[in-house]
Formats: sequence, C-alpha cells, structure tokens
Amino acid sequence: MKRGIVLSGGGIRGIAHIGILKALDEKGVTFDCVAGTSAGSIVGALYAAGHTPDKIFELLKHLSFFKAVRPAFAWTGLLTMDGLKEMLTKNLPSDFSILKLPLTVAAINIRSGKAHYFTEGDLITAILASSSIPAIFNTVNVNGNMFVDGGLLDNLPAKSIRGNCDLLVGSHCNNLSADFDVTNMKLVLERSMLISINANAQLNKPLCDVWIEPPGMDRYSSMDLSKVQEIFEYGYRFAKDNFTSAHFEKQVAA
Repeated sequence: MKRGIVLSGGGIRGIAHIGILKALDEKGVTFDCVAGTSAGSIVGALYAAGHTPDKIFELLKHLSFFKAVRPAFAWTGLLTMDGLKEMLTKNLPSDFSILKLPLTVAAINIRSGKAHYFTEGDLITAILASSSIPAIFNTVNVNGNMFVDGGLLDNLPAKSIRGNCDLLVGSHCNNLSADFDVTNMKLVLERSMLISINANAQLNKPLCDVWIEPPGMDRYSSMDLSKVQEIFEYGYRFAKDNFTSAHFEKQVAA
C-alpha cells in the first residue's frame, strides 16, 4: 500500500507539521510521496530529502525571521528570501529528481491566475515560489513566468497526489476557532487571510483518508517565531494522542 501526505501552508504554524511527522515516525508510519504549499513545501521537501523530523525542526528553529528575509528594494515585494534560500541550498538537493521521495510543490502563476504544481526541475526555486507571499516577498521567476504563494488557491494540494497513493493523509495547521477578538488591524488582516486559505483547504479535505488538524492553531500568529517550540510540541502531542498506526492501515482491509 502506498501512502502519501499533504502539508498545508501556514507560516510559523507549519512547524506543527514537523511535530506530526515525528509522532507518525514513532508509530512506524512512513510515506511514499509528499505534497505541500508554502511552509508545507519547506517541511515536505526536507522530509522528502531524507531528513528526520528532529533534524528538520533544528534547521528551522534556528532560522530566525531576520536571517530568512532581507529587504528587496524592488517593486515586486518588500522582502527577499535569500536567507531561507541559503539554508535550503545547504540541506536540499538542487533538483526534484535527487530527492528520496517524490515531491509536489504548489504555487500560483500570477499571470495566468492558476495553480501550478512543480514536480521536476529546480527544487529550491519551486519552494521559494510556493512561499512567496504576494506584496511582502518578491515574486519568483521560473522560465519567464512569475509565481507567488500557492496558498491563495490551493493551500492543501491533495488532488495533486491523490492518484499516486492508496491512502492520503492531510496535515492541516490552520484550524479556525470561534473565539477571535478584534483588537487591531494586523490581527484582522491575518484572520482574513486565514479564512481565505482555510476555505480552499477544506475543499480538499474529502480527498484525504486521514485528516490531522490540531485545534486552535489560529491562536498562533503566522510570524510569531517565539512560539516555534510550543507549536512543534503541540503538533507532536496531538498526533501522538489521537492517532494510532491502525488509522493508516484502513485501506488494507477495504
């Protein structure tokens, strides 16, 4: 039986994916293919390259926001992701074909207005394209086309690998709770974006055989680096306490 896992975008909340992968690894659950958007593409690529969840967490935990992004001084965005690019280049192969597991990375072609799914070619550029939040980060040029964060249209690209696996696991780190307080404009803007990307992810939920969604993730800001340890441990504990290896074997009986 072939298992796949799809990892949502979510900024710093994407650290929860690493905790979830660690819990599943301890249960002996492995995967044959991976897909992800934005933060999910970063975690997914490192996992597909063969890094353990603990190693992935160490790499991302020490990548501070101010090292990961730098002023762009360009009309296409306020910041670049040169620091993130350096970390990925040191720890990932240059091409999709060299990964240990097949990987799909979702981004948006800003000219066509459609989602695009990278599965081959320059790996680092695809991840940066998937993670490029419009107007904040520079758009990413791939073969003459400009790409931005895939979360706007497909924050959980389950359909991209559904046909390649017998059992598909969805890891979603953007659960919306109802106890939101309107205290400032920044929170309203972030909440609005979260509602939008959550909506398109929910459309793909029925494609997943197992759905892992730690509740209350919206209490963490997508840029709050002070919470990385807490988010990692929360994702780990939720998956460890709520899922057994039997959850990932149900298609055998079917």
